[in-house]
Amino acid sequence: MLSQESLQQIDREIAKYPPDQKQSAVMAALRIAQVEKGWLPKELIEFVARYLDMPPIAAYEVASFYNMYDLAPVGRHKITVCTNLPCALSGGVQAGEYLRQKLGIAFNETTPDGKFTLKEGECMGACGDAPVLLVNNHHMCSWMTTEKIDQMLAELDKK
Repeated sequence: MLSQESLQQIDREIAKYPPDQKQSAVMAALRIAQVEKGWLPKELIEFVARYLDMPPIAAYEVASFYNMYDLAPVGRHKITVCTNLPCALSGGVQAGEYLRQKLGIAFNETTPDGKFTLKEGECMGACGDAPVLLVNNHHMCSWMTTEKIDQMLAELDKK
């Protein structure tokens, strides 16, 4: 279900733990699987669980708890807006509203062309950089004014 390259990456994560605790690599394994497939369907979560010798429900609990894991298809570019209190008070709400208007979608929706999904997120640990956006779970964008949002969207639209 996963490529040999992804399985090798998961094996490297498993090697970081004692042999009888390989389920400790579940977060990394789910991330690797999601990067390859784009999201985590139930069958993929179950595959990861079997690979780590753990109950599928335990892997699903992890995948459903953290907002970095996508249990449904998302656009090519997932934009998560921090709306936790410090960011909300420092422009996060306005940044989210601007993105909703600009993309023509609400939170948890994807643009009709499949390019963008907009999510609402919790604290990203960069309160002093508010408003903060996270693109595709890996690229944090700080101090996001409307001009910077427009520039970010234009760059992502080219990809």
